[in-house]
Amino acid sequence: MRTSRAIYVEKIDTFKNQLLVWAQQFSDVVWLDSNSYIQDYSSYDAVLAVEAFSVIDTNFHQAFDQLKAYHTHTKDWIFGFLTYDLKNDIEDVTSANFDALKFPDLYFFQPKRLFLIKGNTVEAHYLECIDDEVGDDVKAIKGINPLSKSTKVHGKEDIKIKLRIHKDAYFEKVNKMLGHIHRGDIYEANFCQEFYAEDTQINPLETYRKLNEISKPPFASFIKLGEKYVLSASPERYLKKDGGKVISQPIKGTAKRSDNLHEDALFNTALATDIKERSENIMIVDLVRNDLSKTAIKGSVKVEELCKVYTFNQVHQMISTVSAEVDPSTHPVDIIESTFPMGSMTGAPKISAMQIIEALEETRRGVYSGAIGYLTPIGNFDFNVVIRSILYNANNRYVSYSVGGAITSKSDPLKEYEECLVKAKAMRTVLEN
Repeated sequence: MRTSRAIYVEKIDTFKNQLLVWAQQFSDVVWLDSNSYIQDYSSYDAVLAVEAFSVIDTNFHQAFDQLKAYHTHTKDWIFGFLTYDLKNDIEDVTSANFDALKFPDLYFFQPKRLFLIKGNTVEAHYLECIDDEVGDDVKAIKGINPLSKSTKVHGKEDIKIKLRIHKDAYFEKVNKMLGHIHRGDIYEANFCQEFYAEDTQINPLETYRKLNEISKPPFASFIKLGEKYVLSASPERYLKKDGGKVISQPIKGTAKRSDNLHEDALFNTALATDIKERSENIMIVDLVRNDLSKTAIKGSVKVEELCKVYTFNQVHQMISTVSAEVDPSTHPVDIIESTFPMGSMTGAPKISAMQIIEALEETRRGVYSGAIGYLTPIGNFDFNVVIRSILYNANNRYVSYSVGGAITSKSDPLKEYEECLVKAKAMRTVLEN
């Protein structure tokens, strides 16, 4: 049983910053922040889970079965991530590409201390609470300087960002993918490339703060797992379950922003009417509808919103919303497994796209294009898509971020390359400045 207490906090933004600084003392940290972005499906403004009471840490083999058993056994909140390579547990595919980050394929923990923030109310839920531990922690949190900086953002030397796939090789690989499309092997595939820095030290908290400040996305997250970190400024929800309703919100279609209001409005309108971008989005919507139908009550899958353009700090994005109703007896992990990996990061048909992606990409995706989130004791869940994210292994002194784009029959390799640079801008800016 958890000890629970609701706390009213007047300066909630200050408290959020203090809370995240306080969390750094723990080895297991998951921080989720909506940045007060107005959205239809929102349960909390921010969530912090720290200090593992129990853990599941595994490779892809029977990973979903293990996660299902773990959630059933704990009957509690669990927080963590699903990597893209869990596809190997679901389909007859493999991942043999280079991996310098060395994250586990699946990691979840049951937190001793949990904070749920909505408006100015903070709900603290503690396992094995001793005396007035909640009150003592809140007092300690409020005493922290919210802008304290323990070290510089990175070391003395400038960070040197390298490309895993250089421009000419990128064009060659995209053209090979277009060849698959023209032969009818696939209709669309998400092709990704890695940017990385070796022998590099960063301050994960300060780097996350800077990345989040630039982007202010609705699905930001900070993960600390020992010496491994995920600093995510994701704008995309993968999947949410609330009672009997499941929602997926794939993003496909990107346009840059402009400081000139008139030009920015033109970019927005051009994206909304772009035939190629709309076709990308609609193909993934069809894939998501098919995925959701595997566990949905018959006839309940609906497209609530198709190809709507949303504006974020860095880019305009085209987002669709697909929903379904599920039977109460359906285990939440079965819903996740039947839709994973998310269509926006694979392509259509999904299995063929994943096989072609694996052959053409140079790096194992790992946490990138996986999902971060939580499951509740009653089987609700909410997960983002891990994009616009910096991954860091402090032991290996290795920093990585990847970006990708959907390749369709109408794709121009140069434009796809330029779109990748737009998506990579925030991460590069944070690391190089």
